[in-house]
Amino acid sequence: MRRDELADFLRRRRAAIRPAEAGLADGPRRRTAGLRREEVAMLAGMSVDYVVRLEQGRSSQPSTQLLAALARALRLSDDERAHLFRLAGHQPPPVAGPAVLARAGLIRMLDLLGDTSAMVISDLGEVLAQNRASVLLSGDHTGFAGDRRYLIYRWFTEPGARDVAVPEDQDRHARQHVADLRAVAGRRAGDPEVTGLIERLLAASPEFRRLWAEHEVAVRRADRKTFQHPRVGRLTMDCETLLTPDLGQKLLVLTPADTETRERLELLRVLGVETWA
Repeated sequence: MRRDELADFLRRRRAAIRPAEAGLADGPRRRTAGLRREEVAMLAGMSVDYVVRLEQGRSSQPSTQLLAALARALRLSDDERAHLFRLAGHQPPPVAGPAVLARAGLIRMLDLLGDTSAMVISDLGEVLAQNRASVLLSGDHTGFAGDRRYLIYRWFTEPGARDVAVPEDQDRHARQHVADLRAVAGRRAGDPEVTGLIERLLAASPEFRRLWAEHEVAVRRADRKTFQHPRVGRLTMDCETLLTPDLGQKLLVLTPADTETRERLELLRVLGVETWA
């Protein structure tokens, strides 16, 4: 770990970001050129004291999870993120292939979308990042571990995972999940992450086994989804999916399909985040 270089890099990247780029208000009394340390701490989900110690070269070695959070908070490019990991004494995560971090460019797009619901998902359905509007719409999907981090695994093994969708759409969504996974399995043939997930789903879910045997293949792109929200009722959303060139990550953008949904989303923004349960 190269503490002094890491400290210098973090200070300079913090100073280089305008508050608006991070979705923060640029007030008239701001004395720093970029973000404040407490703002970085808030965006990264860590203590201000730890950010101070990092910038002063007094910290212990940060974990890869903390580095990923800092990279998101500081809006680092893929090259800058790799540099951050190396300064901290860790091997950088791969940019292509099986995804572990959302691409920097997709994170910036989340910020630019503002009140439009959007999330970054890996090709296996792991939610890598969400904006606030997405959390308001369907809950926070970024804190799961093990197989539960895959949307498809929760869909077929946890009945409550389907509560977000109206009952009449659930069979269609199940087929779409399986057809999309079949496309990934063809593209990443022999990948142990993919084959292992499929084997565990086959063992855990008779419904998945039945749908998998039908051998339907389709990459999920445009769609219309109806959400059953516990606080504001039905929300009909148009979903557009933007794929990265290697198909390893996708940006899902959801917009209201009608006036009633738009009005309910405005109410939801006023109500704020509450745990889905």
